[in-house]
Amino acid sequence: MNTRSSLVLLSLLAACAPADKVDAMEQRLATLEEEVKTLKSAPARPGAAATAGDPAAEAAADVLLKEIASLAREGKYDEAKAKLATLKADHGTTQTYKKARRLEQELEIIGKAAPASWEIEKWYQGQDTVKLDGSGTTLVVFWEEWCPHCKREVPELIKTYDALKPQGLQVVGLTKITKSSTEEKVMSFLSENKVNYPMAKETGALSEHFGVSGIPAAAVVKDGKIVWRGHPASLSEDQLKSWL
Repeated sequence: MNTRSSLVLLSLLAACAPADKVDAMEQRLATLEEEVKTLKSAPARPGAAATAGDPAAEAAADVLLKEIASLAREGKYDEAKAKLATLKADHGTTQTYKKARRLEQELEIIGKAAPASWEIEKWYQGQDTVKLDGSGTTLVVFWEEWCPHCKREVPELIKTYDALKPQGLQVVGLTKITKSSTEEKVMSFLSENKVNYPMAKETGALSEHFGVSGIPAAAVVKDGKIVWRGHPASLSEDQLKSWL
């Protein structure tokens, strides 16, 4: 029961209550009246206006999210993180903020140290050509054989690897063999599509370390530190060159 309903009920009860209970009811009425005044005069809590479905709040949050995405693309991660904190504080209940959660998770990974131990369960190819000792620049791609979006990225990854391998870029594909996939299907896909970069099965620990919640996903590790995290299609060759 809300405060207003309580006031009405107590007023009705007081009208027919015994005399010895009237004083107690009147005191309770006075207390409830003060609560109503307090609620009416209390300032709105931060972000209260940013309610899901509020067009003005959603529009403001959307503008902020676009600014954050732009900063992230430009590599201005500290600025992007600061604006994300503002988005969360001021518009944390909006649908726009919910859409920003993956970007927020990706930005949180940037600056994190690379795994101290790369938990590779099995190499399918390229084990002898890749070094995961923390030196150089490595593009790590998380994918699954059953994922059509993952498959669509493979030809571009092959081109990137061919173009930048002479400059020192390493590319490593990682799968967990989930859902309908099998090792046989993975090997067949690698052969049919002439995938030439190293490919391995991981335990799931690497997906967790890199904050992977959806695929395809990618990260760039430079000299032992994660310097980029996102969808492989959003990573340009020029960006990769800047880390080589």
